[in-house]
Amino acid sequence: MTTEVIRTKLEKIIDPYIPEGEKPDDVTDELDLMEDLHINSAHLVDIILDIEDAFDIEITDDEAEKMMSVGSAMEIIAEKS
Repeated sequence: MTTEVIRTKLEKIIDPYIPEGEKPDDVTDELDLMEDLHINSAHLVDIILDIEDAFDIEITDDEAEKMMSVGSAMEIIAEKS
């Protein structure tokens, strides 16, 4: 799976959880899910579950703790896909 495919799917997963008025013009690897995109911790769990379903992978607790930025989430997805 290419990086672009992963990014496109990931952006579609994350988008509904970003509060209105907080959506950036461009989603970059450096964006922190909680600090930059203002996604709360409960929604992070939902995002991880959605990622598991969309990519047909299983995210461990250790991996979930490392998924704090768009780039780190993409790296974990790429390793498991």
